[in-house]
Amino acid sequence: MGKVIGIIGGSGLYEMEGLEGVEEVRISTPFGEPSDAFIKGRFGENTLVFLPRHGRGHRISPSEINFRANIYGMKLLGVEWIISVSAVGSMKEEIRPGEIVVPDQFFDRTKGRPSTFFGNGVVAHVGLADPVCPELSRVLFETGKDLGIPIHRGGTYICIEGPQFSTRAESMIYRKWGVDVIGMTNLPEARLAREAEICYATLALATDYDCWHETEEDVTVEAILETLNRNVSNAKAIIKGAVERIGEERKCLCSTALRDAIVTSKDLIPEETKKILEPILGKYMA
Repeated sequence: MGKVIGIIGGSGLYEMEGLEGVEEVRISTPFGEPSDAFIKGRFGENTLVFLPRHGRGHRISPSEINFRANIYGMKLLGVEWIISVSAVGSMKEEIRPGEIVVPDQFFDRTKGRPSTFFGNGVVAHVGLADPVCPELSRVLFETGKDLGIPIHRGGTYICIEGPQFSTRAESMIYRKWGVDVIGMTNLPEARLAREAEICYATLALATDYDCWHETEEDVTVEAILETLNRNVSNAKAIIKGAVERIGEERKCLCSTALRDAIVTSKDLIPEETKKILEPILGKYMA
């Protein structure tokens, strides 16, 4: 039967070559419209479900992304693993533009983005101490290493609201905090994937040194896009190699994240809320 793996593409990654039996799937969710149609196709024995995070043509700002609809749509399509691809700025000298990071931590500096499926009569507290799937992250890193791609394992991704880049003061302070890369999109994406019990990991494509680096030009869209084009081909190669390495059976905690997280009595959860969250909560409501 094969695996069902979601790919959420960021800046520069809007499609995947090599898919067979490709179809567009448009989904409306209780949380609104996803960023675009989902592109579904076969890749070997597996199914890939691709979604351009900013929409085709890059028309959706980071602050405008409907993260809940995107993750809910992935859940409806049977996705159990999500590989997120994002352009980031490097906050450390040793992470050079053109290299890739597989972060294992996030720090949230966003403002007011809906970050949970819960509320409206149901309370759930999922664990997020380790916000990415360790097994999926390992597969991505090892695939990149085996392909000879410059890749780093671990590190903290600080997610800012955007769409503006950081001020120089902000960039310097984030550096003192010890973060590794800076981006605008992986939160609340990772939080919602955990609530939906989907394994989630990130390929963070370093495009620049933000504005902290004294001997580099300040970050510009032109410079980012030039480096990004090189990075995207590497990301695609990693994804294609990783798909075959991902185990058929999920043994990580991601797959049971909600098992002990729901604190509301089942008989007190409103029927309408149960209906909306059935793809996520269904197996725990019996």
